[in-house]
Amino acid sequence: MKLTSLGGRARSTVTRRQFLRNTAAGGALATLGPHLLSQRALAQDFAGQELNVMIIQPHIAAGEMMAAAFQELTGATVNVTSVPYDAVQAQATLDVQSGANQYDVIDYWYPTLGALAEDGVLLDVTEWIERDAADIAPDDFIPSIYDVYTLHDGSRFGLPYDGDTHVLFWNQTIFDSVGVSAPTTWDEYAQVVRAVTEARGDDGAYGAAMLGFPVPIIIGSSFVNRLAGHGGAFFGADGAPAMDSEAAMMAAQAMLDVAPHVLPTPLETAFDQALPAFLSGEVAMMEFWTDLGVYAQDPGGSQIVDQWDVGAMPTGGGATEPLAALNAGFGFGVSTGSQKQDMAWEFIKFATGQAHSRDLLTTTGTGIDPTRVSNLNSDAYKAFAPKVQQAAQASMTGVLAWPTIPESPRLMERLSDELSLMLSGDQDAETAMRNTQAEWERILG
Repeated sequence: MKLTSLGGRARSTVTRRQFLRNTAAGGALATLGPHLLSQRALAQDFAGQELNVMIIQPHIAAGEMMAAAFQELTGATVNVTSVPYDAVQAQATLDVQSGANQYDVIDYWYPTLGALAEDGVLLDVTEWIERDAADIAPDDFIPSIYDVYTLHDGSRFGLPYDGDTHVLFWNQTIFDSVGVSAPTTWDEYAQVVRAVTEARGDDGAYGAAMLGFPVPIIIGSSFVNRLAGHGGAFFGADGAPAMDSEAAMMAAQAMLDVAPHVLPTPLETAFDQALPAFLSGEVAMMEFWTDLGVYAQDPGGSQIVDQWDVGAMPTGGGATEPLAALNAGFGFGVSTGSQKQDMAWEFIKFATGQAHSRDLLTTTGTGIDPTRVSNLNSDAYKAFAPKVQQAAQASMTGVLAWPTIPESPRLMERLSDELSLMLSGDQDAETAMRNTQAEWERILG
């Protein structure tokens, strides 16, 4: 997940010259991988053609890299259109159902997979994956994300592209100045947040930045971090919603407990507010995607180089083993409205392949996190971001995935609404979760 704003639209047709001028990744074109180079004769069938890719705004730098490299390989022009990540489902669905059929490739958020598949927006690519398994190497995708990102009702509708989990980052310099250490439980987390804010508040420093902006991918991630940490789940063993469980109540309360002591105000804290605060040394802790470590160590944009560290998310309640939450996370799928489905599929295979996904992973600014075991454990990634690699590797050993059923987008919207009311002071944690439970039961009923 690239560190950038919530919205904004941009359209770009990327040329090789622009790519080489605007990125430091010129070497990416030389590392396409032997199986891709061997396809050059087939790929030349696309010379002079155009492909339209809808991509989330935070992935625009990665999109430009992919467009330039695919053009180099095939002679095709890739038009990259960025949209706000919370608008992809609606725009992709409208594009197909209206008959506009403008897009060939869709960069989808995995919790919307079921809805996009049921609405006929994403093409079933199960047979294509089986046919092209030698090129795709599906067994190399990280097991905890492969099925979650691609599988609906026994069929696959895409390939993983950006593997997102949250880990805990902290500013060791601030910790040392206050005399605190990295928390291992959510109770300790609250204590550290309060201690830092009380000790350093006059200096303009806060114990943490808590992402609370009222959209599911933001405020929902903060809640799910705590739900996972308390050993909770979205649904019980019987398949019924579990938003009124003890773990869910504790997760919501853990957010409420720190709200008065974090960067003001949580409901207005999204990427644009939290990231500059952490990178400038204004906040001591932040839960975020693993690629934050790449930015924290970049002297071009960070004032905390060599002052930060990263570790597993805290635990709470009766839970003792950290459990990462699969917050965000994206795949590439072929639009059912595309008139160039074969070309779209070749682009997706290229973009998610071992070689090019490693190039994206090891380039500052792409915002891409690991999706493949080989890249997660590669020497290149270890050398590029050693602390981040260790945290990402540890976080993938056990995860809590968001639901991907067709109703998932509506479920997460209702959760976001109730958490927002809680943080605004209009209801307590128990009421927020009981209301969420009732809404989920209504939606699924």
